[in-house]
Amino acid sequence: MSIAAARSLETQKNESWDVIVVGAGAAGLYTALCLPEHYRVLLLTKDELRLSASDWAQGGIAAAINPKDSPHLHVDDTLVAGAGLCEPEAVNYLVTQAGVCIDSLLSLGVEFDRKGKELAMTREAAHSRPRVLHAADRTGRAVVTTLAEQVLQRSNIEVCSQAFIVQLWLHPSDGHCQGIAVACQGQIQWLQAGAVVMATGGGGQVFSQTTNPTLSTGDGVAIAHRSGAQLRDLEFFQFHPTALNAPGAPRCLISEAVRGEGAHLVDDDGRRFAFDYHPDGELAPRDVVSRAIFQHLQKTGKSHVGLDMRPIAVEQINHRFPNIVRVCRRWGIDPLEQPVPVSPAAHYWMGGITTNLQGETSVPGLYAVGETASTGVHGANRLASNSLLECIVFGREFAKLLPESRDAEILEAGQDGEVAQLDFAIADIPVQLGTFAQQRQKLAESLWQGAGICRDHAGLQASIDQLEGWRREFEALPMTQQLRQLAPGKSVRLGRPETEPAAWTELLRAWGELDNLLVVGWLILKSAKFREESRGGHFRLDFPATEPQWQAHTVIDWVDGQPHWQRSAPAASEG
Repeated sequence: MSIAAARSLETQKNESWDVIVVGAGAAGLYTALCLPEHYRVLLLTKDELRLSASDWAQGGIAAAINPKDSPHLHVDDTLVAGAGLCEPEAVNYLVTQAGVCIDSLLSLGVEFDRKGKELAMTREAAHSRPRVLHAADRTGRAVVTTLAEQVLQRSNIEVCSQAFIVQLWLHPSDGHCQGIAVACQGQIQWLQAGAVVMATGGGGQVFSQTTNPTLSTGDGVAIAHRSGAQLRDLEFFQFHPTALNAPGAPRCLISEAVRGEGAHLVDDDGRRFAFDYHPDGELAPRDVVSRAIFQHLQKTGKSHVGLDMRPIAVEQINHRFPNIVRVCRRWGIDPLEQPVPVSPAAHYWMGGITTNLQGETSVPGLYAVGETASTGVHGANRLASNSLLECIVFGREFAKLLPESRDAEILEAGQDGEVAQLDFAIADIPVQLGTFAQQRQKLAESLWQGAGICRDHAGLQASIDQLEGWRREFEALPMTQQLRQLAPGKSVRLGRPETEPAAWTELLRAWGELDNLLVVGWLILKSAKFREESRGGHFRLDFPATEPQWQAHTVIDWVDGQPHWQRSAPAASEG
């Protein structure tokens, strides 16, 4: 089977799997590989197998495996960056398992850069030692490509691309997750599983300025929330300081490793202004550097600052950052001759679906891993290059997973082979797709204005009011009303038989992504309004201090049918 191959589920609707993994980034791929080989595993991705946010990761993967480093130092750096909200047990586990996981990646064939025979390591912001392994500036691609090739060689793993998850399938009596509803090949089908693992990544597309690919729409968090799963710390979104800001160019990430290798942040006069805001200058924690750039741009009225790579030796730039150089030159900027124009953009979501170290959520049978999960390792601000490490360390935990066997008679009720038909009375699918795209852009602009790098009550409330109005309009759509009434276990055909199935699947994905963005956008805004302090990636202009009483997680549960926000017990002391 090729990487891009899509498996049709049409003839497999009565099958069940031991485990369904939703998402094919580093977390989903490695989880699938770690599951025992006697399990039947279905791996679903809404795009092609190699297209994920992990594939875009440039910098590397952090691991304290150098004799001059230590896990203790890595733990300390992670806790400091996390601004009091890391869970020490989770951080300790992340760091102590790093060496085993790096060995695993090497054995699978991932080729990290080396200096002679030793693994090459660089230092990134807020790390006290060089401990970031890399493969030039395409570390994510090197990892994901290798993992994808391994997945395709496993006879127990079925891969289905161009498949969009619509909702979870919960047992009617006890709420146990027993499978999913998925749109693929012009149909929505119900797939049974002993366990469902959400590995759907982040939600950066909720902001108009983001380094994330277009598929990062918070699907796992939104779908889990609708099914009653507890969420945590959604207000903590990391804004990467250095995204390319050139006319007409996408907001491409310029890796933090560039600053780790010696690049400087400069203003129009060539002055290294970052030291005005923090003694570590360009190598301060990401949230600090992002706010420094944001505040400097407000003072100067400029749209970007410069990232000057010229202090790095030319041969080192070409060796370590070939893709960054190539992308910059594509947009008329030569980083060997001039500073690269950059400004902050939404990059990584520290919050997500609450899990324990084994990936279990509050919904039995539902698990989460990677960026869509909140394990507690990142706290209020992720330490650079801990994200790929988190995917691998916690993906490895699924080697211990025991899918629960459920009552087959109850699960199969309604699977009588009938295929109903949904016709949304949409005359022109391209026009409707355009409408959804416009609504999505308006939402993203509202979030950037209301919940961007610096927030306050007035801006948050204005965006909340906008989103609540848009959500009411969305719920009134005939398409939404029909899809909300899906009968569990009953497969449905989308649109009219004479219409190309792929067009209806594309429409449903556009609808579903907008639905999910409306949910996670509202949850982010409400969470940011709830936390009346500044900490890590969350900065309130009207509450600029970090307050001891807020050294606690923001937890979202369902109470009497409504989302309810509360502070959890304070995070454990980090000494």
